[in-house]
Amino acid sequence: MKLEQITALLVFIIISFSTVFAQDKDSTAVEPDTLRRNALKIFLDCASCDEDYIRQQLEYINYVRDRREAQIHIMVTSQSTGSGGREYTFHFLGQKEFKGMNDTLVYVGEIDDTREMVRNGQLKTLKLGLARYVARTPLAEYLNIEYNPPEKEKEVVEDKWKSWVFDLRVSGFLNGQKSRSSYYYSGSMIARKVTPEWKYYFKGRYNITEDKISTGADVIYSSLNSKSFSGLVVKSISDHWSAGGRIRASQSSFSNYKFRYSVYPGLEYDIFPYSESTRKQLRILYTVGFSFNNYQDSTIYEKTEEYLIGHSLDISFEMTQKWGSVETSLNWSNYFFDWSKNNLSFDTYLNIRVAKGLRFNVGGYLSLIHDQLNLVKGGATTEEILLYRKELETNYSFFTSFGITYTFGSIYNNVVNPRFGSGGGGRTFYY
Repeated sequence: MKLEQITALLVFIIISFSTVFAQDKDSTAVEPDTLRRNALKIFLDCASCDEDYIRQQLEYINYVRDRREAQIHIMVTSQSTGSGGREYTFHFLGQKEFKGMNDTLVYVGEIDDTREMVRNGQLKTLKLGLARYVARTPLAEYLNIEYNPPEKEKEVVEDKWKSWVFDLRVSGFLNGQKSRSSYYYSGSMIARKVTPEWKYYFKGRYNITEDKISTGADVIYSSLNSKSFSGLVVKSISDHWSAGGRIRASQSSFSNYKFRYSVYPGLEYDIFPYSESTRKQLRILYTVGFSFNNYQDSTIYEKTEEYLIGHSLDISFEMTQKWGSVETSLNWSNYFFDWSKNNLSFDTYLNIRVAKGLRFNVGGYLSLIHDQLNLVKGGATTEEILLYRKELETNYSFFTSFGITYTFGSIYNNVVNPRFGSGGGGRTFYY
């Protein structure tokens, strides 16, 4: 039986089952009204929220799919906290009869919080923020506000870690078949401390990858390893200025570094206040410093080691608005001894709501590379090229992606139905 015949048969069976179940229903039965009369229409713009859970728990709201139909546009942004958790900022933006009634609430999830704890915290924040709007609708008489005082006031305790947080991580994988096997493992440690005045971030990492490939006549072994340590120290000067610096030490067989270290202090200015960072940033960062490179093999410039002095300029822009979001950055760097040895890179990501139901996203980066001082003089072997075990000469690199989504139909989506998995199709089976 052909694939088309099997597909047609499955569709026929599904339609037959639907017809039988429909006929079994009482002819006088009607579908329940899934819309709440006089309820607020909200557009929930939150990539990190469990929207199905929110719809189930927050039942006195109408959820619409088009932001232009909403009375309240709820935009949720997030950023990492110093302890490794996440700070969620809920922006309640009034529209139509609520235009001008805006509010902002913040919920902080700790690093040890489970998914259940986070989504309950988000739900509580939504309820608090929506209360003032619901109070202006006929549904207000059915809304109860309760206060549950804690059994015991929290005692103020001294932080024995002095705001320092540490992460230890080990990961790896092993896979293989008759003619090929490979393994990878990685270990890292992170120490960080974030206060309003200072930011410290230190990270050490070790990676190794090994492949064994049998061609029948020969067996090819290939390995790639790297070690690195990096540090960042930043001092807050004002709501727009900060000063700091980065240090780095590393070893990489891929990039021909037996040992490398660099020190780059810098100064940053944000056009917008840092307090508005969840919605918009325009940061300009200038750094200048030096590095020492000790190479595994002689480079194409006949060097086994060298000191280099250079500088870089980074301009980063991020914005999250009702129409979508944009993240873009531009970086320029070069060495002082020869300004032709430079690197210019640009990356961006756009997520835009073009019109009702139409969304467009595009992203990528482009680098113009003229500073590969570390390339091995003898080049790479065929195996190293095929397995990408050595950095190869190039004057550019790029990556891009894009997508268009168009959704039409009912603008309301209050109902949650988890049968046969999430979404409309559940699991996809292939025959």
